[in-house]
Parts: sequence; structure tokens; C-alpha cells
Amino acid sequence: SVNDLQKPIQVPVGKATLGRIMNVLGEPIDIKGELKEEDGSAVEIASIHRAAPSYEDQSNSQELLETGIKVIDLMCPFAKGGKVGLFGGAGVGKTVNMMELIRNIAAEHSGYSVFAGVGERTREGNDFYHEMTDSNVIDKVALVYGQMNEPPGNRLRVA
Repeated sequence: SVNDLQKPIQVPVGKATLGRIMNVLGEPIDIKGELKEEDGSAVEIASIHRAAPSYEDQSNSQELLETGIKVIDLMCPFAKGGKVGLFGGAGVGKTVNMMELIRNIAAEHSGYSVFAGVGERTREGNDFYHEMTDSNVIDKVALVYGQMNEPPGNRLRVA
């Protein structure tokens, strides 16, 4: 069945999402329970369809993100503050590269990341979570999954 919520999709935002695994609706799908701020208060919720920032609020210069991965920095540098997509066949190192990118952003730039797993298998998502935990960067990343067993619309919205 379909339920009309009379509003756009809204998801949790902020530090309470760091280290957590969520679905496309922002619902936690890990075993840590409900999302709450450190002080126990409710998490801020924001619509996925927000207005773009005004020109005054935007930076008027583009900065390149130094990833610490020489091949990426030389051959296809990323703009700071944007989305980065890794695509490739099985066994080519997508997960290793993504782990290194997230680790470098957390360690070198004191930044945060949102990992959107589009079409991931449950096992791959679980493995990625444990690798992030083992490398001590899980508190710098929010994980959002649209797994391959979910409808295409859910996987699309994750990205």
C-alpha cells in the first residue's frame, strides 16, 4: 500500500547521524536504536528538497580536494564540497578507494562524509561498516544504504 504523507521526504541531519547506518528515509537500520543527539534531545530533520543556497552564501572560488591518493589528485581531481562517485566492476578496488578517501577527509581535513551505498548487498554494507569501525573513522561518516533488495526508487533517492 502507499501512504501519502502530505510532505516531502525528510531525513535526520547533524552529528547524531555519524557512525550510524540508515535507509533512504533516514530510519536507522543498525542495532543502535533510535537516533538521538548526545544530550538526548531529538535529532534535527530536514527535507531532501531544500532550496539552493543564495549566491551570497556560496563560495565564489572552487577549491580542489587533496585526497592523498596521487593518481586521483593528478588525473581527476575532485572539487571540495561536492559528490564523488566510484563506479567499476567486481574486484577493482572501489571499497578500498572509498575507505581511503573517507579516512583522508577525516584525518587530514577534519571533515565528515556521507557514504551512499546504492545497490549494495547487505553483506558488503556490513563489511564496509566493520572496516570503518576498525580504522577508527566511523564517527566521521554517516552511512545511507539503498540496498539491491529495495525498489529502484529507494536506490535512486539514496544518491
